[in-house]
Amino acid sequence: MTGRRHDRSTFLPPLTRPVRAGIRTAGVLVACASLAVGCGLIPGVSGGDEDGPITVMTWAPQDTNSTNKPGMPAFARAYARWVNSHGGINGRKLHVATCNERNDSVSAARCARRAVKENAVAVVGSYSQHANSFFPILEGAGIPFIGGYGITDDEFTSPLSYPVNGGQPALLAALGQELADDCGPVSLVRPDTIAGDQLPVMLNAGLKARGHTVADDVPAAEEATEFSAQTRSALGGATGEADRTGCVVPALGDRTGTFMDSFRRARAEYPEVRTGTVLGSVDQTVIDASGGRSGPYEGSFITGWYPVETDPRWDGMKKVIREQAFTDTRIDPADAGVQTTWIAYTVLKAALDKIGGGEVSADTVRRTLDDGLEIDTGGLTPALRWKFQDRLASIGFPRLVNTDVTLQVVREGRLVAAREGFIDMTKTLQGADV
Repeated sequence: MTGRRHDRSTFLPPLTRPVRAGIRTAGVLVACASLAVGCGLIPGVSGGDEDGPITVMTWAPQDTNSTNKPGMPAFARAYARWVNSHGGINGRKLHVATCNERNDSVSAARCARRAVKENAVAVVGSYSQHANSFFPILEGAGIPFIGGYGITDDEFTSPLSYPVNGGQPALLAALGQELADDCGPVSLVRPDTIAGDQLPVMLNAGLKARGHTVADDVPAAEEATEFSAQTRSALGGATGEADRTGCVVPALGDRTGTFMDSFRRARAEYPEVRTGTVLGSVDQTVIDASGGRSGPYEGSFITGWYPVETDPRWDGMKKVIREQAFTDTRIDPADAGVQTTWIAYTVLKAALDKIGGGEVSADTVRRTLDDGLEIDTGGLTPALRWKFQDRLASIGFPRLVNTDVTLQVVREGRLVAAREGFIDMTKTLQGADV
């Protein structure tokens, strides 16, 4: 027994997932339309009067024993203050309601119900592993979900989802592709959850695309407080070839730092290995805390969705932080969650600007995004536009529209670009063995 939470969504859905998502969505809409009093909602009516504030919601887990993203709702509130200090959007104030998702399904559903109750026109820039709990509620109310973190299959299958990045699938596939050229045996340390079970699939897609053997899979309890057994297993698997340096890939979210404590203590007993990981498991703050240039991440390849934090394309986001949240230590401009929230609100503003002085509701925001609106994010992503089914529908990801990733490396303790520009992972993802 693994003690897993069985309500977790998977990163990679089976091929029939889009069909089931459509059936589920249709069922919820029909049920709520016919039982409006019981559901407490009617699709497409949220948004309030045409002169009052425009309400949206941002949620993320805070103060939990696993992954925490307090910077996402904190930045969302800062963004609202900044917008409102500059006249609002089309003359209307932006009101951001926030919710602590707490990394559990009950709280995720509670946040979604709050979004419905508060007439939110969208849920923006949020993080949750519990899509099975919150998406049916949002779908029943017709509320779009803009710019989630990309950690559940529903974010890439629900017709009400508008993801701004390629999620964990793109990051792991890109990392595997890069490590294939530089590594001997590869060990992946990942959460022992239903979602975590799919991470080896995407890493192996990248490895096999370059002719490399598959990674050694090392699952670990999601809320573990020490990883000595997993460290020994990972190091043993990565040092199986005498002529090539192996690589260890920890992808444990906020628990990656705890794993690296065990890793540093044990690595001297094994031949030399390199490390590689993905943003979300490691950022500049983690690198600094682990020793910087003398720490275990020196020389590591790290895949991300966006340019490095020092890139001038982030100046707009940094201006918001500087003007509205300079002393808020929860908001780190290098955090991928904060960056995703900035891009998600860029999408929201583009949709609201397109609507102009017309009715603003969940329905009009959704229709505006569905009508082919192309959104420029200032070069932080390719132009974003969501179609009914996009290029990766064949592997069950019809809403995945941005497959670009960036490759970064830790040099002298700093996370810097290892290669200019983006890497398009479409073909590699299409070849994933799902």
